[in-house]
Amino acid sequence: MIFIQENIFDWYPGHMAKTKKSLKENLFLIDLVIEIIDARIPLSSKNPEIDNLLGGKKKIMLLNKCDLANGIMTKKFINLYRKSNYLCFETDCLHKKNFGEVNCAINNFALEKNKKMAARGRIFSPLRIMVVGIPNVGKSSFINKFVNKKIAKTANKPGVTLHNQWIKINKNVELLDTPGILQPKFNDEETILNLIFVGAIKENNFDSYNLALKLIDKLNKTDKKILAENYGIEKNNSERQIYEIAKKRGYMKKNNLCDLDRTAINILNEFRTGKLGKITLDC
Repeated sequence: MIFIQENIFDWYPGHMAKTKKSLKENLFLIDLVIEIIDARIPLSSKNPEIDNLLGGKKKIMLLNKCDLANGIMTKKFINLYRKSNYLCFETDCLHKKNFGEVNCAINNFALEKNKKMAARGRIFSPLRIMVVGIPNVGKSSFINKFVNKKIAKTANKPGVTLHNQWIKINKNVELLDTPGILQPKFNDEETILNLIFVGAIKENNFDSYNLALKLIDKLNKTDKKILAENYGIEKNNSERQIYEIAKKRGYMKKNNLCDLDRTAINILNEFRTGKLGKITLDC
């Protein structure tokens, strides 16, 4: 099984340390921050260090990948964050859900900035926005869809954006795309597992079979019908269930042995791509 001892898990690549330093250095240039979190794990994917770094900067929060999350839970978290005085939207980069509302909010911030500058007799300058979030929440995908151009690099894995890049949206708005940044240490195993399940942390250092068992346990607690509806198996224990899934999918090796590694990878991929349904792991 997976055992993550308290204060042991330390995943902080060099580019994350540089990103944190760069955020601080560029903050004086920034008028507005867009923080993107994963709607499937709206608590686990919110880096508490970001608020500390940004101080009192104005911020828009996006619960991205809402097309993969439970809609009722997404609305619950939207309301929760709005009660904390965040301007918050659910977004889906594939269908550009709520992009119009986000654009309207950005334009309002730009108008407000330049009204204040004009009142002080200062010349026009564009609204400068910093886009932040943990790895693989869709920051670059959001930027590309927002500007209708493939400007930022994207991939379905963490660590693709390694450097800050300024992107001019129009004469009124400029965006600063930043690499994903996680907190240096994790003490909570559930948070770590949630980040691995959605692909925010590379799973290279973890065994796929045991990860799949943990995901199955989580899915059983989240909704008893998920495994039954997708794999035609009844709720039991995770070890028995993964064997049943292997048999039903025909993932067998020689001597009629179940290919559990292939099954585990398949389960993890089907969750990440939404084939198991719209699921929110945080509650």
